[in-house]
Amino acid sequence: MSSHGAPVPMTAHPCGPLSGVAEVPGDKSISHRALILGALSVGETTVTGLLEGQDVLDTASAMRAFGADVERRGETWHIHGVGVGGFAEPETVIDCGNSGTGVRLIMGAMATSPITATFTGDASLNRRPMARVTDPLALFGARAVGRAGGRLPMTIVGAEDAVPVRYATPVPSAQVKSAVLLAGLNAPGQTVVIEREATRDHSERMLAGFGAEVSVEDDAEGRIITLTGQPDLRPQTIAVPRDPSSAAFPVCAALITEGSDVLVPNIGLNPTRAGLFTTLREMGADLVYENPREEGGEPVADLRARFSPDLRGIEVPPGRAASMIDEYPVLSAVAACAEGRTLMTGVRELRVKESDRIDAMARGLEACGVTVEEGEDWWAVTGRGAGSVAGGARVESRLDHRIAMSFLVLGFAARAAITVDDCGPIATSFPIFEPLMRTLGATLTTEAA
Repeated sequence: MSSHGAPVPMTAHPCGPLSGVAEVPGDKSISHRALILGALSVGETTVTGLLEGQDVLDTASAMRAFGADVERRGETWHIHGVGVGGFAEPETVIDCGNSGTGVRLIMGAMATSPITATFTGDASLNRRPMARVTDPLALFGARAVGRAGGRLPMTIVGAEDAVPVRYATPVPSAQVKSAVLLAGLNAPGQTVVIEREATRDHSERMLAGFGAEVSVEDDAEGRIITLTGQPDLRPQTIAVPRDPSSAAFPVCAALITEGSDVLVPNIGLNPTRAGLFTTLREMGADLVYENPREEGGEPVADLRARFSPDLRGIEVPPGRAASMIDEYPVLSAVAACAEGRTLMTGVRELRVKESDRIDAMARGLEACGVTVEEGEDWWAVTGRGAGSVAGGARVESRLDHRIAMSFLVLGFAARAAITVDDCGPIATSFPIFEPLMRTLGATLTTEAA
């Protein structure tokens, strides 16, 4: 079932060319962080372009529960913060819905204050591992009590006298890194995070923008991020760039749907997020960056994607995984329409996302007639070129928004329609997906559950 009500089955039908302008929503990662850092500042932060998907709205509700004043007036969000260390103890359970980013970052932000909070989520989030965050938070002095295996619902008892930590992340995870840095805000001295592989760096950029003292350097250990604790964060005016993870869907749909030409404007191309677009171009995609520029310290461009009938399978470098971890499902849909084998390695993290994304995509692709191989930390999709995917299947989204959208994208280019059993979770990150794709010329139908 959908986490937001009854299942919403949806069918993507083979369609003609997709064309037009795809105005995708604001960046989800930056939206979460804008709300949290605004709540930890003193004064009013204003945010335009905030992603108003359910994941981000749940984070806004959580910031209210911790004492910040968060409201939307017109097209602008206003956050009156309480300052570092100023969180109040919430009176109710914090429900983060489907958002792993939201819950892990919020846990970090409150873990070094002497308050207690209980977190829960939907069925998908409550299956996801939280020990990867609660283990380093324990080093600050916080305590976590949850279900077996470190699962939600979980209560975090914040540290009475927080101490700074030095922590090497065991897996490449921007969520873990960010949780530790946010916890370090209310600890004296310097908190240090060491990454062996660089992950998306929005937290470092935004912390510095809000006035925190943050340094980043590379040495033999990896990437070293140092944060000086107990700063006075300054409120900011933030214009959220558009989300590259959302842009992936209209871009990939255009690349595999015959005759398509789609422009996706104002997309953030932070190098720690743009791995998919690099990979697509290596596969032979007709994908062009137009009007490249910088906005708010982030590189931005308009993406033009045209039907690419000569896509070829490649081996995706494992070192690129952190910069495109959320995009592997839709990449596999493109790979199904390419000629040859696309090998994806170093992707163990996909096993513990909203679903086991390797298994979910593999089973669905096989149902659509595509050859898939897989291991614990890798998978491969072998395509037979444009127009080769049979389709004609009903697949499971497994409460995962990216799985649902990836199969809908594939349905536009398959020989027969593809039905996704529940597209309700799409609202968590891309609430305008269906009308946007229809505007471009896609054929989507819904059915009674």
